[in-house]
Amino acid sequence: MQQNQNSSMIKNPKSTVPKTPDMNDRDFLNDMLATEKYMTDAYCTALNEMSHEALYQDVRQIFNETQDCQRQLFNLMYKNGWYKLEAEEPQKVQKKQQQFYNYTTTQFPNHGNGMLQ
Repeated sequence: MQQNQNSSMIKNPKSTVPKTPDMNDRDFLNDMLATEKYMTDAYCTALNEMSHEALYQDVRQIFNETQDCQRQLFNLMYKNGWYKLEAEEPQKVQKKQQQFYNYTTTQFPNHGNGMLQ
């Protein structure tokens, strides 16, 4: 992993792929990743609206497997330099973390311990 001194991008060196009209490995992985993201969104919506417990548990298992697959595809693309991230300033991360903590301790039930029960 490298962070370029001139930018806040975090990325690995790109693996080369052939530049042809045919789909290459990066194209296939990108397509699979987009599909997995779409599927996890759809499963999440279904889970939120599902009332049958046994069906809920089955779909939840499929959702978890799909989410794991999505993560593996992301990691593979990142490893090959085909996915990059933008680094955030530590002060901004700390500020957001504090805002979230303040929100959870004042807005959620049982806010005395900051945990949902």
